[in-house]
Order: sequence, then structure tokens, then C-alpha cells
Amino acid sequence: MSRPDFDLSVYLVTDTAQCGGPDRVVETVRRAIAGGVTLVQFRDHDLPDDEFVTLGRRVKDACSGVPLIIDDRVHLVADIGADGAHVGESDMPVAQVREILGDDLLIGLSAQTSAHVEAALSHGRDVVDYLGVGALHGTGTKPEAGELGLAAIREVVDVSPWPVCIIGGVAASDAQDIARVGCDGLSVVSAICRSADPESSARELAQAWRRAKGR
Repeated sequence: MSRPDFDLSVYLVTDTAQCGGPDRVVETVRRAIAGGVTLVQFRDHDLPDDEFVTLGRRVKDACSGVPLIIDDRVHLVADIGADGAHVGESDMPVAQVREILGDDLLIGLSAQTSAHVEAALSHGRDVVDYLGVGALHGTGTKPEAGELGLAAIREVVDVSPWPVCIIGGVAASDAQDIARVGCDGLSVVSAICRSADPESSARELAQAWRRAKGR
């Protein structure tokens, strides 16, 4: 087993509409990485598979050594040449995802409760590589997630054997609180995808996270 190294510090999840269209997704990723993004997830629920693969390959080319994770569409990870997939509780079961991807790619899993963590652990420690937990704040990107708040997030972090990043309306100003509950990084959509200057926004997030971790 030889999975890619990854760093959850500043984890960008793309949104094609918020970026301003497919071409802007690629440019947003490129500029965000220049600003300090450490991991990228390509997410688009609307594109048909063939267009998703075409855009995904362009995003992969823009990643410049930063790992690329594919949201949900596990069957397209190999075609894109990505480094893994991220799935939610309502997507394909995580054990099945591992069977498809094999032992050498990354798998992220969305979780909201300690019960979600325990369910994932029932498949073995090596099935999952990290958790995405949220929403920290209510958000229009994924309104069905609900707002967990820091106390509930800490409960998940405390039982997780995997590193945890927080998503859901996250801003640089949240970094101290997120670090305080033991998380391993910030996961953002709007903070970068809606930004007129993705590089500067990514740099602000990266600097805030380093300060929060005392680096």
C-alpha cells in the first residue's frame, strides 16, 4: 500500500458556478495553489461524465503536484488520473469505494456524528484516509448538511482515528477555533471560488491556519 501524501491544511473544494464556469475552475485552482492550497477536490454535480472527465483532467494538470480528489464519481477517478475520491454517507458505501479504487488511492468520507465514524471503522482502519466534517456554519453550497457547531465537531474529532478537516462556510477568521478543537485543516468552497483574487484568499487562509497551529 503506497497512497499519496496529503495535507488537509487548506483544502479547496471546487464549485463550477461559483468559479464562473469551467475555464475559471482551472484558473481558480491554479491561482489557489499558488496562494497555499494544499489539497483540491473537484466537485461538479451537473456536468455529464464525459465533460466531467475532460474538465477533471485539466484541473489535474493545474494541480502542480498537489493531490486531486474527485467528489462522488468514483468510476471516473482512473480516467482523470486523480489521487482519490471523496464520498458522503448517502453516496456509494466506503468499503465498495475502496474495492474499486484499490489500496493505493486516497478516500475521504463526510461525517457528522460519532456514529458515522464508528460505522466507517467497522470496515477497517485502512479503508478511509481522512474525514470531512461539517457544516461549521450554515451554507448555501450544501444546505442539507445543517450547522453542527464546534461542540458537535469536537465529538467527531475525539473519536476519529483519521485526520479531520472542517467544511461549511469556513473563513480565515475561523482558523483559531477549528485548530482548538483538534482539527487538521480548513476545507473551503466559497471563500476561494467566489473570490475575485483566489490566490490572495488562499494565502489569507494558509496564513491564518499556520498562526492557529503556532507555526
